[in-house]
Amino acid sequence: MTDNDASAARQSAGQQTSAQGAMTVTCPDVATELSSVPQQARPAVDKQLAQMDSQVADAYKRLAARGAQADQNWVRTRVLEPLTSKRRATLDSIATEMGGASKQAQGLDAMAPCTVKRTDAAPAAAPANTSTPGAATPSAGAATPAAGTATPAAGGQAQAGPQKSDFVDIRKVQPNVANPRKQANASRGTFSSRCGRNENKHFNSDNVIVAPGVSNGAHHMHDYVGNRDTDAFSTNDGLAAAGTTCTNGDRSTHYWPVVRLRDGKNERDVNLPGGGTEGNIGTILQPASAQITFGGSPVSKVVAMPKFLRIITGDAKAFTNGTANANASWSCTGFENRQLKDKYPLCPKGSNVVRTFKFQSCWDGKNADSANHRTHVAFADAKGACPTGFRAVPQLTQRITYKIAPGSVFAVDSFPEQLHKPVTDHGDFINVMSSSLMKKAVNCINTGRKCG
Repeated sequence: MTDNDASAARQSAGQQTSAQGAMTVTCPDVATELSSVPQQARPAVDKQLAQMDSQVADAYKRLAARGAQADQNWVRTRVLEPLTSKRRATLDSIATEMGGASKQAQGLDAMAPCTVKRTDAAPAAAPANTSTPGAATPSAGAATPAAGTATPAAGGQAQAGPQKSDFVDIRKVQPNVANPRKQANASRGTFSSRCGRNENKHFNSDNVIVAPGVSNGAHHMHDYVGNRDTDAFSTNDGLAAAGTTCTNGDRSTHYWPVVRLRDGKNERDVNLPGGGTEGNIGTILQPASAQITFGGSPVSKVVAMPKFLRIITGDAKAFTNGTANANASWSCTGFENRQLKDKYPLCPKGSNVVRTFKFQSCWDGKNADSANHRTHVAFADAKGACPTGFRAVPQLTQRITYKIAPGSVFAVDSFPEQLHKPVTDHGDFINVMSSSLMKKAVNCINTGRKCG
């Protein structure tokens, strides 16, 4: 083969790779599997889990920078093998912290290997007037993602996400919301807190629930309302003493990934971790509204949440983990009987984008948190009943809206390798209500009143 032939072959391979789409790193999510970490080991384990997230993010950046040049051998030797080695060492440290004799600790090594998978080939900047698998075609006059917003990663493939197949015209979605029928003992009231729209621009890429004590533990930027003190280093005592944006004195913490216009403009975080250096680019949108509401159970009265109860709803890694824990919903004002789990909505003119998080409403009656931040709470079943051993607590709903011009490309911030997929959206909550305010909320809900 001549040098020209080899060059042509490399060019052809590069074009084929590009046509097949961007690549992303997929690893087993160790955190969700660790349901029984000893209490004394949790701080160290949390930091090591955050280190594993950084390892994956770094591997993805290397992959993205290589772009179409990343052939199978390069991916194996330069990305997957080094990543597996780093993960194995960190898993060994986690096993040591947990006590090597435990069953969970012994099985961790199997979660070290990762894979690379390809994603959709067409970015959202491409015209969106053709059908895509699993998505409806926007009708004439519907909003379609605008052109000219793709941003190349350093040295290689376009910074993947969102893709045109991540969007769907809400008018093409059939109504799909079904609410359980309320029984005689239902708790029908609501309690609301007015906490603003993050007018004070409280942003950081921390996650005090999942990665306490770790800066940039989320690898994406969060919006905050409520407690003014929330960052990676917040303590319960600090949260209880902090100020709040809520008008009723509620010091609870509410946060979610920011939504950005993929408009090519630079925010202050364009060169910072959690921002542009991890693919979270474009103009951060302030919500048009952010409603914080607690509701009741369709089958029973509710009991008070414990102070400092922590709840995560949705899964920030659902694109690679699968959708078992995905729970965000997307819609448009005027169309909220149509909810999307894995698509962004294209809203008609005059309609705002809506994202909704309905949190777990069943509590185990004992724990304010759990090692994987999930097993101490649960969702009610289709009829509204809690699992055996769980009690109904006020159900938090975070409903956030955005004014987004038709034709604009937008996306949530995400871990780099999650490619800004809508299914990765998630909401976080720490209850810091005073006991008297929580009592008022429970009373309002159980007596069928609307308060707040």
